[in-house]
Amino acid sequence: MATRAIRPGVKTELEMGSLAVSGYTIRHVPFDAPYSWLAAGWHDMWRVPRLSLAYGGFFAIVGLLLVVGLTHVGVLSLILVLAGGFILIGPMLAAGLYETSRRLEQGERVSLASTLRAGFYGKGQLAYMGLLLMLVYLAWVEIAFLLFMLFFGPQPMPPLDVFVSNLVLAPRGLGLLIVGTGIGMALAAIVFAISAVAVPLLMTERVDVVTAATISVGACRQNPKAMTLWAALIAGAMALGFGAVFFGLVITFPLIGHATWHAFRDLLVRSDGS
Repeated sequence: MATRAIRPGVKTELEMGSLAVSGYTIRHVPFDAPYSWLAAGWHDMWRVPRLSLAYGGFFAIVGLLLVVGLTHVGVLSLILVLAGGFILIGPMLAAGLYETSRRLEQGERVSLASTLRAGFYGKGQLAYMGLLLMLVYLAWVEIAFLLFMLFFGPQPMPPLDVFVSNLVLAPRGLGLLIVGTGIGMALAAIVFAISAVAVPLLMTERVDVVTAATISVGACRQNPKAMTLWAALIAGAMALGFGAVFFGLVITFPLIGHATWHAFRDLLVRSDGS
């Protein structure tokens, strides 16, 4: 992994009592650093617009097809659960965008093939991280079904318009909305903490998934304000993407993906400078 010069007084060793993480240094970054990550991600996106927008467009089309499919079988209400869970596996789905930004940074040739292969050739245990995030996603779906049954009883999912009106107007719907949102936010916070820099790290370094997740949590603990802002910006961008009937993902998904690479590069370097 290429390194950057580190300003004196702005880095701190990650001390977790493990030799596996002692070779990495986590930087202190300003509170507003996420805005510079977004700016860098925006720059990368327009350096390779066809690839970046095609990447986002793919997920927009998948979302639209999902809407069509759920509508056809009469369970469109599930789109709220599935779309919310998308944030949980998003860090893995954006692996190709991290690779694209890495290649742009190194002055290497960028191609669709290299982008699509990114998730399969990580130096670390990238597949295990993918499995972990998928398990969290499936747990979220199961929890959502359980909560619906607890608040509404054993009945079929109502149409989307009825379901939404119940969520905001009916007492039991408000209860479901509050509890479900709380649990969803807790799961999202956990996933963000363990994956914020872990997925790019697993792509570029020969580390195990536990070490990568530990370092990622350390980065969040070292920079709580900046990382809270970063998490809020990601959530806001994804909400905009979903709110525009998934078409917004054409822009917001590649933007966040490219920016995540720059967040990783800004937060983490190898201590030996190699």
